[in-house]
Amino acid sequence: MLQETVNIPVSRRHFFSKSAAGIGTAALAALLNPELLRGDASSAAITGGLETLPHFAPKAKRIIYLHQSGAPSQMDLFDYKPELHTHHGQELPDSIRKGQRITGMTSGQSAFPVARSIFAFKQYGQSGAWLSELIPHHRRIVDDICIIKTMHTEAINHDPAITFFQTGFQQPGRPSMGSWVSYGLGSENQDLPGFVVLVSQANALNTDQPLFSRLWGAGFLPSRYQGVKFRSGKDPVLHIHNPAGIDADSRRNMLDSLKTLNEIKMEDHPDPEIETRIAQYEMAYRMQTSVPDLVDFSNEPQSTFDLYGEDARRPGTYAANCLLARRLAERNVRFVQLYHRGWDQHRDLPRDLALQCQGTDQASAGLVLDLKQRGMLDDTLVIWGGEFGRTAYCQGPLSDTNYGRDHHPRNFAIWMAGGGIKPGISIGETDDYCYNVVKDPVHVHDMQATVLHCLGIDHKRLTYKYQGRHFRLTDVHGNVVKSILA
Repeated sequence: MLQETVNIPVSRRHFFSKSAAGIGTAALAALLNPELLRGDASSAAITGGLETLPHFAPKAKRIIYLHQSGAPSQMDLFDYKPELHTHHGQELPDSIRKGQRITGMTSGQSAFPVARSIFAFKQYGQSGAWLSELIPHHRRIVDDICIIKTMHTEAINHDPAITFFQTGFQQPGRPSMGSWVSYGLGSENQDLPGFVVLVSQANALNTDQPLFSRLWGAGFLPSRYQGVKFRSGKDPVLHIHNPAGIDADSRRNMLDSLKTLNEIKMEDHPDPEIETRIAQYEMAYRMQTSVPDLVDFSNEPQSTFDLYGEDARRPGTYAANCLLARRLAERNVRFVQLYHRGWDQHRDLPRDLALQCQGTDQASAGLVLDLKQRGMLDDTLVIWGGEFGRTAYCQGPLSDTNYGRDHHPRNFAIWMAGGGIKPGISIGETDDYCYNVVKDPVHVHDMQATVLHCLGIDHKRLTYKYQGRHFRLTDVHGNVVKSILA
């Protein structure tokens, strides 16, 4: 309970600078009494989480999100459409397109010929799910994953579409999913960030789509909840090592003095970002010892590299990042976000899609199998998918062996595994042209609501007040997809 008299000096400039951006409950509490945000050593304040969360018993403790940036082609990987062979080269019927918008990249085409997939499909596992020959290692996990074939979104271009998946809104500025999760649940590891980001480059030959750091930003949440990007190579995190000539004792003394100065500033101008600064300096100090151990794969047995592939020995590859994600999950990092670039196949799709799958198929499956054999899949939710799908009609020249596909937001496929998701099922049906959803649509906000549900969070109740409004990841939308819950 607040004391009856509160006497904290707050300058006029500071008050209005915070008020203009929306003070918010947490910020107001810090202004009145920073101790209200702390609690005892075992409380949520230590981890950065909210005391009211989780709302109910979670099935998942952590998330590994394998985002395939650029949009994998659903009808070439997971959504088998034999009718496309019948209609190959024919004009996409108006009854199928229904006047739906297309991108500027194909709007000038005089024809929209249907392009079949040149890749063979077969059914696998007890589930009988159809899988493309491009992803042979997925056969080993087909009964562990839930394939959602009817994802859909309003966004038709990459940046708004990726932003939508990561933040729940097509325009930049809102917190990413990992930031929301870190804000709500905090971290169980005090020596590593609660939200870690890993980026790997394309295996394809075509130019990659750009990625922006705001995709893992905290938006209007306190900056301590933003994702921390790990780079490949000798120094995964910049500026955590001591400069030449500075030993551990000198660094500790410097941090202690800096903390004292920040605390003096905090007394003068109470601001949650000052507390964040103090916490992040301390985190960086602890990461000097935790990160080298984390990224050292020398103690991994040969069986690990047999599982993920030999690429896992090369830092920065997709396979290495999948293995690193497992090691982060072992250390109870709450949210691990992988971005793999190069899935934007407007031209030469057969060549580039095959290259992409060669670089990702084994490691994706290996991650699920590794988590399963370690007993971690039950409480780790793994997500695989892009920001939208690809069109059934061809972009550019069409031949029997080559074609391209444009962006398609109407339906596409992702998969989820572990952490409360029902294994060995496929959800949703699309039409014979793989162009429209005909059964069980799943919207981006529905997926986000379901992910939070697996973590024990009611997506309607995880909010943050900013500029006078209570915001949430799912905005004012979203329903939990109960049919995929275990």
